[in-house]
Amino acid sequence: MFGLAIRPLLEALVTVNQLFLLTHKNIPPLYESGVIYREEPSNWPYEDFAPIPTTLSRGWGDCDDLAPWRVAELRMQGEKAKIRIKWKMHKRSGGKLYHIVVRRANGTIEDPSARLGMP
Repeated sequence: MFGLAIRPLLEALVTVNQLFLLTHKNIPPLYESGVIYREEPSNWPYEDFAPIPTTLSRGWGDCDDLAPWRVAELRMQGEKAKIRIKWKMHKRSGGKLYHIVVRRANGTIEDPSARLGMP
């Protein structure tokens, strides 16, 4: 059920990021931006889906910030990249954890978080 709710939010963030890239030509590509992977602090009261300007100003993002940025870049280049939600069970709590990655047009999976420092 959570996947049904989160997918439209992630797609909306991709669209917001595309509009930002369209109107801000001087933004470096994600992998050249200096942004690193970092989880949101555990004391944050909510899950944050940050657009490019917020991620850039922080200097870090988690999977639901980084993958939508990368998908927006690829779509701006004409590639039909997509958001992919991966699920796994949390070892201690038994609850489900999600991880957001990029599905490239050729079917390969790209993980911006792993590329930018996720352990």
